[in-house]
Formats: sequence, structure tokens, C-alpha cells
Amino acid sequence: MSKKDKGEAHEFFEFAESLVKQTGELALKYYGRGDPQFKFDEELVTEAELAIREFLGTTIAERYPEHHLLGEGDDQTAYRHGERGFQWIADPMDGSANYQAGIPIWGVSLALFKNFWPILGMFYMPVTGDIYKALAGRKLMVNDKTITLEPEVIANNESVLLTYSRFHSEFGSTFPGKIRNLGCTAAHLGYVASSRAEAALLKYVHIWDLAAGLILLEAAGGEIRYLDGGKFHLNDYLDSQKVDKPLLAAPAGEHSMISQYLKPL
Repeated sequence: MSKKDKGEAHEFFEFAESLVKQTGELALKYYGRGDPQFKFDEELVTEAELAIREFLGTTIAERYPEHHLLGEGDDQTAYRHGERGFQWIADPMDGSANYQAGIPIWGVSLALFKNFWPILGMFYMPVTGDIYKALAGRKLMVNDKTITLEPEVIANNESVLLTYSRFHSEFGSTFPGKIRNLGCTAAHLGYVASSRAEAALLKYVHIWDLAAGLILLEAAGGEIRYLDGGKFHLNDYLDSQKVDKPLLAAPAGEHSMISQYLKPL
């Protein structure tokens, strides 16, 4: 990376960190206002999502008018390759069901790519104040502390495997530890990257669910593979199609140790 590119990347990094924090603060204004009579207050979530999506999109467009934005609910449905090729990929409210229910596991997920190559990933959880951030190819920072995954994972009764909502109807498991679905893909990836969980099984996700979290995970020394061990390439899903094959996020080289406990039904 040239000196100019490095300077540009750090500029984007500072902008992205400020943006996810501002977007998160805006989301907090709506947080906890759901009607307790409804299990899922769609009106509240729609109002909040529209407001924060508009804020995020407008802020990027004003600062970088030549850049593109791809995210859940946006008009753009596929990755664009423009003259300069800058593409932001965002999920302004990852964990919307938690958000409505007053559960603090939700946040703002944001990644930047150039000509299909990752530049940065960010995930900010406004309620807890946790921020996961990384420049591609650099170390993961969690709340300004550098994080590196341990090279070996040994599953035991204290281990945590994070899963998705349909897991128990689609898999049998002999995993010796705790199995949890926290309802937020980016948080799942952040928790694996920061060693708060040993692995995360993912399915029925899109590029905006994975883009930032994958950069964060790789910065810590982890990776996402298909459950069968095959290599996963985010670029295969640039048209926003759903990933309907199970994925496993774990420290690099440890996928087979986790996958041995999981059997599709």
C-alpha cells in the first residue's frame, strides 16, 4: 500500500468510527420506546431504521459523493464497481428484534471496500459502548485494546458456540459447552474475534450482515469457512443473495474441531 493509500485509509477509518458512533447515538433516541404489548413493534423499528439509514447514507454522500452504499433496505441491490470503486456496505441496525425488545445486543455495522478489496470494518454497540474496529490486514481493536485470537481452541463445558434462530430444527449437536443465539450476526462475529465465544454458526445471512464482521474476525486471526470446510469468499455474494449454506466463524485452523460436534438433521 502506497503512502498516499495509507493516508487515505486512515482518513476513511476516522470518518467511519465517527459515523458509526453518531449513527448509534441517533438509534439510542428511539431505543426502549417499543410498545410492551407487542412482541415486535414494527412501527417503532421501521421509524428508527429509516431515520438512521437516511442519516448514514446522507453523511457518506455528503463527504464522499463518488462512493456507493449497499445495505439492507437500500435501493442499491448489488455491489457496484465504479471508476474509483469505493463501496460502503452497512447494516445500520443489526439485531433489530433485540433493539425493539430493549435487549442491548444490537449495533451499527459498517465496512468499506475498494475494487472488491476490503479497507476497513467497524461494529459499534451503542448501549454497551463497545466498538470493534480494524483496517484490513491490521490488528483488531476492541475499545482501543489490541486483540489477537489464541491459536488453539479446546471445547469444554465452559465454551460458547453462537448459532442462528433455526439451529435446533436443522442441527443435532454434541457440543460440550453452551449454545446460544444472541440475535445479532455482527455481535456474534465480534464475540468470536474477541474470544468471548469459541465459534459462531451462521446461515440465512447477506453481504451486509458479514462484511464488517469478516474484516474484524480476520484482523484477529480468525476466518469464516463453510461448515464442510470449504473456503468462503464474500465476493460470491455481491448481488445481495442470501447465504443459505451454513458457515462457521472460528479461529483459523480450528473449524474441524468445532464442526465435528455439528450434524445436519
